[in-house]
Order: sequence, then C-alpha cells, then structure tokens
Amino acid sequence: GGYNAVSFRDLAQDTGIKSSSVHYHFPKKEDLANALIQRYSERFFDALSQVSEKSKTPQGKLNAFTKVYRSALVEDDALCLCGLLGAEIAGLPEPVANGVQAFFQANIKWVSDALPENMSASSRHKAASTVVAAHQGGMMLATSLDDVKLFDAIASTAVKNALS
Repeated sequence: GGYNAVSFRDLAQDTGIKSSSVHYHFPKKEDLANALIQRYSERFFDALSQVSEKSKTPQGKLNAFTKVYRSALVEDDALCLCGLLGAEIAGLPEPVANGVQAFFQANIKWVSDALPENMSASSRHKAASTVVAAHQGGMMLATSLDDVKLFDAIASTAVKNALS
C-alpha cells in the first residue's frame, strides 16, 4: 500500500510485536523507513560487490548488476524497495525521499564507473541512468505480467545499448 498506508499498529500486528515496542526503536515512521532504506541499500551493494568482485570487463560488471536485480526479482520474489518508494517520492518526508534518491544515485554511479573509461563522463552518466531505469522498469513489468523473461530482455537490451 505504500509508505502512507503503513501504520505502526499494522506492523506490530503482522510481526507479533507491540506497537509501543516499534515506537520505542523508531519514534517516527520516517525513522523506520530510513532504517529500512539503509539496510536495503547495504544488502544490495554488498551483494553487488560479491557478485562483481571477479568481473574485470564492463560487460561482466553490468552482467553482475543485472544478476543482483534479477536475484531480487526471482529468488526473493520482490520489487526494489527504493523503486516502490520512488514511485511515491512526492508524498514522502524529505529524509525518506533523500534516502531513496541516494540509493538511485549510488546505483547510477556504480554503473557509470563500470562503463568503459573511453566514454565521456556525461555519456557514462546518461547510459548508467538508462540502465538503472531499465532494470527498475523491467522488474515492474516482469512482476505485473508474471514474465521474468521480459526482465531479462529489457536488462539485456539496456546493457547492450550502454556498451555500444
């Protein structure tokens, strides 16, 4: 239901924890959201680091990026937390919106750094932004249409275009 649909009462009921206990650790909903974004980002980039550590080429690095997104989609049966929050960014508290933006900026920087060095910085940034957007959109379409092959095709095309 999105950020604004989540309540501490619902969260407590779903987890079997008292609402007051949730409030003790996270006085405001934005505190909880920021903790989730931080944990999600750390896990995402830890996984990306592990998957890409042996990749020496731009193609290999971008394939690792795709693998991490695909893993979330297939193995975790989930969309990207920051992608979901990004869709409602206009209604998020500023600290939460900043966390979402930081996640996407870090994604773009990672992909940009993975692209060939002979590309201009502006070309790398544009291509990286396109790759990140394609992966996010690919997750959404694959989930909506129950077709993981659609994600594979979108991600593959985005990577191919970024490298050409």
